[in-house]
Amino acid sequence: MARTAQGTPGAPHILIVGGGYVGMYTALRLQKKLKRELRRGEVRVTVVDPNSYMTYQPFLPEAAAGNISPRHVVVPLRRVLPKCTVRKARVTELNHDERWAIVQPLAGPPERITYDYLVMAAGAVPRLLPIPGLAENGISLKTVGEAIHLRNHVLEQLEIAESTDDVELRRKALTFVFVGGGFAGVEAVAELEDMTRDATKYMRKVTPQDLRFVLVEATDRILPEVGPDMGKWTAEQLRGRGIAVKMSTFLQSAVDGQIELSDGSSFPAGTLVWNAGVKPSPVVRNGDLPVDERGRVKGTEYLTIEGLVRAFTAGDNAAIPDLTEDGMFCPPNAQHAVRQAKLLGDNIVRSMRGKTLKPYVHGNLGAVAGLGLHKGVANPLGIKLKGWPAWFFHRSYHGAMVPTFNRKIRVIADWTLALFLKRETVSLATIEQPRADFELAALDDGKAKAKADQNAA
Repeated sequence: MARTAQGTPGAPHILIVGGGYVGMYTALRLQKKLKRELRRGEVRVTVVDPNSYMTYQPFLPEAAAGNISPRHVVVPLRRVLPKCTVRKARVTELNHDERWAIVQPLAGPPERITYDYLVMAAGAVPRLLPIPGLAENGISLKTVGEAIHLRNHVLEQLEIAESTDDVELRRKALTFVFVGGGFAGVEAVAELEDMTRDATKYMRKVTPQDLRFVLVEATDRILPEVGPDMGKWTAEQLRGRGIAVKMSTFLQSAVDGQIELSDGSSFPAGTLVWNAGVKPSPVVRNGDLPVDERGRVKGTEYLTIEGLVRAFTAGDNAAIPDLTEDGMFCPPNAQHAVRQAKLLGDNIVRSMRGKTLKPYVHGNLGAVAGLGLHKGVANPLGIKLKGWPAWFFHRSYHGAMVPTFNRKIRVIADWTLALFLKRETVSLATIEQPRADFELAALDDGKAKAKADQNAA
């Protein structure tokens, strides 16, 4: 039985579902615009998210490659949102007609939260296809946990290859398959290839020539956001580093780590990374919000939810019309999410004060991608950058965009230390089974006790 969360009587309550880009930046905007009202208790803001932090996703490939500490790519919500209530919980049901939501906290029974204004900012999750073996063997790169796991897993594969003379086992361990040629897929394969190449310098059996990286893309080009010419250049650069780039190719099976591709190739792989698109978080379907055929919340150019009152949305889980291109929707990227969130916060304040809402209009500022240390590709404002200049621009842009002064300094410190100190390439895979040694010791003590009892008898 859900219990109702109590609040200040009569104070308008703004419920933000999701603490990612849109959720955090909207709450930050509300803290700024409603500073006096929040201090007096005349309005309340609650942010509900399964995590109590926001992840700066453009840094996940670098975190997986060890260029940045994983702790430095996340922003603690409670620290940056002191005027808001942050609930680490999941929204399991939502009824906007009656203005309530059911949230499931980490422990205890579900709670019923009433609200006056809704912001649906649950974001997106990986879009999986019904490919045999994918769910069992694949991993994405959408969360900091996945970045940590992927780093440890890749380095552990190198350790497996270094520690065995079995040819087939070595070949499988040293084969890494990345599906998806967008930003996430390309940056992940480039950064991790860079890391493994560094790691082999300290190994006796494994050499860079033993590594096999494969990038699989269903369309006829990679990085479409930077344009066809720059995408072609990127593919050539990756191939020059020994990475096999297979375009117009599909993953057909990954059962037991045996990769089957639509071009007829078949080979074993110890690592399968899936970055072939996203879909709106399932949270948006747990209520009465209008969604389109792709499961996105139907939004308007004012960042309101179509047909509803006091309901707003933006980001990856929303279909927001792109007023700069007829019939198109804003792409699900960080650039749009951050700018939408600021306007969304402003429009909530305008709605509360009876003012006219403003539409979201934003021209594309370009795109930038890191391809490993001192390598990158970018087209800011139509200017084509390649190699070191693009890498420098990539770091400058994201160093400026990462939220909070605290995180900016920590990230810059990580980069600065990397200029003078060698990259750490140690696998800490045991952290994923922290009780293994403890349980082994307990089992050993149990056997010793049983043997002693037997001898005594």
